[in-house]
Amino acid sequence: MKHVDHLLRRLVAEGLGTALLLAIVVGSAVMGDRLAGGNAAIALLVNSIASGCGLVVLILAFGAVSGAHLNPVVTLSEAWQRNLPGALVLPYLAAQVAGAFAGVALAHLMFGEPVFAAATQARTGAALWWSEGVATFGLLATIIGCARTRPGVTPYAAALFIVAGYWFTASSSFANPALTLARAATGTCAGIRLADVPGYVLAQLAGAAAATVVFGWLYPRAQQETTAGATVAGGPGLTRAVRQPAP
Repeated sequence: MKHVDHLLRRLVAEGLGTALLLAIVVGSAVMGDRLAGGNAAIALLVNSIASGCGLVVLILAFGAVSGAHLNPVVTLSEAWQRNLPGALVLPYLAAQVAGAFAGVALAHLMFGEPVFAAATQARTGAALWWSEGVATFGLLATIIGCARTRPGVTPYAAALFIVAGYWFTASSSFANPALTLARAATGTCAGIRLADVPGYVLAQLAGAAAATVVFGWLYPRAQQETTAGATVAGGPGLTRAVRQPAP
């Protein structure tokens, strides 16, 4: 019974955390767009700052319960590194996707939009796919590198990378498959056409896999113990470090 309760708390934390992340990302995009008077730079600045600040808070709030992944590629990377039991991967992914759609609905209701609306914003092409691969590589590189060397700064580092990613990537750094899919359900400026989602997600998975391999090699596990960290974005979530016996 205790095991079931613990699992439930972890899944609720992932779902609720991802919902709040999407509410922040979509809500701040809408608010920035409405207040910027057509100035795209100001709108992006508002969106990036709100997303980064919100991400830090969510990671710190939910990290001790679930690891605050809030992002399927983080969950897959953690399982690959054997920081997360394989049996939890599908439940985590389901909670994240469900939470992401709930977060879009939450943002829409706050701004008087339909609960869900098909996105019409075209986001496709090699440059954007490459951008998503780079953004996700950088996010996972930040998470793994910091978690294995300076775990206490990981939440802040991941959020700062997401803020930077809004500005240095052509795609504005989604770097999160659950966030990408859910944004197909918003007709606001934060949306992405459903037809464009697969290209983004494939690029994100490739970037995450590359980062897990490269940074797993750059920072090998200690012989006596290993530091497990977790996060995301979008972007993305991290948590406190948990020391556990090495496998």
